Amino acid sequence: MPQVKVVLVEPRVDGNVGAVARSMANFGFTELCMVKPCELTDEAFKRAKHAGYILKEAQIVGSFEEAITDCFHVVGTSGIVTAGEKHYIRIPLTPKEFAERLEDVEDKVAVVFGPEDTGLRQDELARCDLLVSIPSHEDYPVLNLSHAVNIVLYELYQKQIHVGSPKKASEHEKEKLLEFFDDLLDAINYPEFRRERTSIMFRRMMGRAMPSRWEFHTIMGVFGDAAKLIKKK
Repeated sequence: MPQVKVVLVEPRVDGNVGAVARSMANFGFTELCMVKPCELTDEAFKRAKHAGYILKEAQIVGSFEEAITDCFHVVGTSGIVTAGEKHYIRIPLTPKEFAERLEDVEDKVAVVFGPEDTGLRQDELARCDLLVSIPSHEDYPVLNLSHAVNIVLYELYQKQIHVGSPKKASEHEKEKLLEFFDDLLDAINYPEFRRERTSIMFRRMMGRAMPSRWEFHTIMGVFGDAAKLIKKK
């Protein structure tokens, strides 16, 4: 069972932040991190009801990278879905599918929500290991921030994913796997114009698979050995 951190990137409306805290308490999640949030007025605490402690204990950071630095898996959310395999940055799972993938994961997970008006930027989405989107009517597909958080956390709770104290995983280990993958691309002279796309696709594929730390190390070994053999030829 993973520890789940809810990350709000530049939330604009403090009432929404309060409602997010209430949803977190409803489903047993307590770790909230906010990137450059709006000022939290009395309205936020009114909307939080008995979950004001989550707001008081929330971590405030200055960047997206700082918010996710202690998390092994990074999960982005978006109300915009682009059809087709080639639009790899916006191919999502539903909240239910995400909860099912997370059921046997023990590493810490960041679930990231963007600003109410714009959502997560493309570069932030590219940094995520997988994407979650809530199916909704095509005439008005974008949900209110607090409603979106509520639905995602509900699905996690249904799978009995609760906040705990799991073995801490290293973000550095995951990034090393991506470095080994890039080394392999170098060894085979992979075309530069396709490189960024392929690297992001690999990150997303590994994110959807939710591999364990031991599996990451095994794959790193395979990539490392393969690159060395190719370079010797």
